Amino acid sequence: MQAAVTTIETTKPFIADRVAKERADSRQSQAAIAKEIGISETRLSQYLNGTYHEIVSAEKIEELEAKILQWLESREARRQVKTDLPNSPGWTETPTAKRIMATLTYAQIANDLVVIYGGAGLGKSKTIAYYKSQNPNVWVIESTPTTATMGGILRAFAKAVGASKPDGHNDALEAAIIERIKNTNGLLVVDEAQFLNERGLECARRICELAGVGLAFVGNETVYAQLTGRNRAAEFAQLFSRIGKRCRLATVSEQDVSIIASAWSITDKALQQMLTDIARKPGALRIVDKVLRLATVMAQGCAIEKKHIASAWRDLGGES
Repeated sequence: MQAAVTTIETTKPFIADRVAKERADSRQSQAAIAKEIGISETRLSQYLNGTYHEIVSAEKIEELEAKILQWLESREARRQVKTDLPNSPGWTETPTAKRIMATLTYAQIANDLVVIYGGAGLGKSKTIAYYKSQNPNVWVIESTPTTATMGGILRAFAKAVGASKPDGHNDALEAAIIERIKNTNGLLVVDEAQFLNERGLECARRICELAGVGLAFVGNETVYAQLTGRNRAAEFAQLFSRIGKRCRLATVSEQDVSIIASAWSITDKALQQMLTDIARKPGALRIVDKVLRLATVMAQGCAIEKKHIASAWRDLGGES
């Protein structure tokens, strides 16, 4: 038992100080840190307070310290990677982004229903976030398979708009959401809307129509197919007839890539063409951003060259 006391006395101050510094720097709670380490909050608290050695063996203390040190080292490694990896320029006003912005603006001004749909990686979600940051009363939810039903979408809406959550049936929750957003000239954006079923889509339409706010369904090609009922089935007629504006994003344009490349200080036409070729692969503009982040690291402070882009593309799983 003496060995356990010696271990705690010689290592605990060092480990405890590092944990305290990480907690202060990250502004995380002790509970959050314990969860990351993979232990209970009580166990971490006992160790940091110096009482853990009184109830366990030296072997158990060493086992716990190893876990904490592993967590500290992983945090340091992640911090180093984050330092080396440059930040993206952020939202960029590409032609595709302008089309998305114009469609969202129309929906909010006209209190109308719009549909924005196309492949992944075209900047839909990033542009939605930028639009929200620039305009009041814009609420965004990201639909998932769990929010597909009417009850799921109502709960997601309530959380997004900050509505009260009354006990009772869905109609009470719907009424609370409508009360919260009516007369706001707002816009409700449903991202990844392809996950919604017909009742979920109709629920969103009804809420926005009764509240007098705009609604944007955003997602992949499936979204439009759902709204048309694939054959414009009778049950989708109400939805389809109310679509005020459609924005289909087919492929990435050369101008999109050129503007993004310029934001990364890449103006060489040959390099921009190389990036355009990559952008036409699955992942589109999103993969271009990832390639340029990694290529910047590989360039080690020098100008990005063709070899850096090629290596980054390969490392990210692209074609050789």
